[in-house]
Amino acid sequence: MIYQAYQAQTDLMGPMRAFAQLAVDMLDGPFSSMFDRSALQPLSAAYQMMARAKLTHARPAFDIASVRVGNADVPVSEEIVHQAAFGSLLRFRKHTDVKQPRVLLIAPLSGHYATLLRGTIKTLLTEHDVYVTDWHNARDIPVSEGRFGFDEYVDYIIRFLEVIGPGAHLIAVCQPCVQALVAASVMAEQNHPAQPRSMTLMAGPIDTRISPTKVNELACSKPMDWFERNLISHVPARFAGAGRQVYPGFLQLSAFMGMNMNRHIQAHVEMFEHLARGDQAKANVKKAFYDEYFAVLDLTAEFYLETVRKVFQDHELPLGKLQWHGQTINPSAIRKTSLLTVEGERDDICAIGQTLAAHDLCKSIKPFRKRHHLQLGVGHYGVFSGQKWETQIYPLLRNTILASY
Repeated sequence: MIYQAYQAQTDLMGPMRAFAQLAVDMLDGPFSSMFDRSALQPLSAAYQMMARAKLTHARPAFDIASVRVGNADVPVSEEIVHQAAFGSLLRFRKHTDVKQPRVLLIAPLSGHYATLLRGTIKTLLTEHDVYVTDWHNARDIPVSEGRFGFDEYVDYIIRFLEVIGPGAHLIAVCQPCVQALVAASVMAEQNHPAQPRSMTLMAGPIDTRISPTKVNELACSKPMDWFERNLISHVPARFAGAGRQVYPGFLQLSAFMGMNMNRHIQAHVEMFEHLARGDQAKANVKKAFYDEYFAVLDLTAEFYLETVRKVFQDHELPLGKLQWHGQTINPSAIRKTSLLTVEGERDDICAIGQTLAAHDLCKSIKPFRKRHHLQLGVGHYGVFSGQKWETQIYPLLRNTILASY
C-alpha cells in the first residue's frame, strides 16, 4: 500500500502547489510593478519553494543542442536507434562527417534517469560517437511485457552492442559495472564479433566485501524477505504498468537523501536565500540540480531484489558463482577487451577497492591493457561529473579508447 499512500499524498498536495505557482506568477508578474520588489522577493521565494516541493516521474530533456568538435560548434540531435520495452538505445548524432570512436555509455538503473549523466555525455561527445542506455520507468510498462531482472539487463547491453556493431567501447557508471562485466564476459566466451574493444568501469560494486559502505551494510542488514515485504509495491491502477511489482523511485531517492540529509536541507535553505535576495543565477544552479535529482523512475521488483541478493548479499561475481541464464560467468574469458577502472577517494557509495576488484577477475587481459585510476578529492558523483572528471579522469578514458581503437 505504500505506493498508493504516496500517490494519494501527491494528489492531495497538487492544489497547494498549483496555488503556490499562481502566487509566484502574480508576484513576479502584475504585482511586481505595484510594490517594492525587495519586499516581494522573500514572499515569492517562499511560494517558489512550495511549488517545487514535488517529485516528477518523467525523463527530463537532455538539452544537448550542440557540441564543440575541433574549432567548430556542431549541431547534435537525439536519435532512438533501438527501442525495447524496458529501455531504448539513444544516439547523440553529430551532424559532421568526422568519424569518431563509438561508445556505449550504460546509465545506472537506480531510481534516476539517464539524464543524470548529461555532463558525462557532453564531455564524451567532443571526441566520440556516443550511445546511451535510456532506461524506461517501470510504472509505465505494462505487465504484459514480462519480467526485467538481472539477466534481462545483461541481455539489453549485449543487444545494444550488437546494434552499434563491432568495434564499440563500453563505459559503465556505478551500478551497471557488474552487468557490463558480465556482458563482456559472455560475449568473450562466445567470441562475439560485437564484444567491446575497451571497457571502462567507473565507481561500480564489483566486490562489495571490500571496505563496505553504508549502502553495502544496509543491503546486508536485512534478509531478502524483509526487502520484499517493506520495499516492493504494486503500481497503482491509474498508470500503464498497473499491477507491476516495483521498487518505487521515491523510496530510492529517500534512501539517497537520508545519507546526506543535512547537506540537502542546507542546499534548500541556500536556494531560498538566493531567491529572496533576487540572485537568480545562483538559485538556478541549485534548481537545475534538484530538478534532475527529483526526477525518479521505478525499478522492476525482480531487478532490484536480484541485484541486492547477487551483488550485495551473496557476492556472486567475485566468488565465481554468478550465472546468466544458467551459464556461470567467467571474466577470465575476456582477452580482447582493454580494461580501465576508476574510483573516487571520497566515494561513500562505492568504496575504494570495490571497482579495482575487476582486475583480479579479468585474469586473461594483458597487463599493458589494464589500468586503474584513483581520483583524489572526489566523491561518487565527482568520478563522472565536474571539473576533475573533465580534466583528469576523462583524458585517461579517452586514451584507453584511442589505444584500443
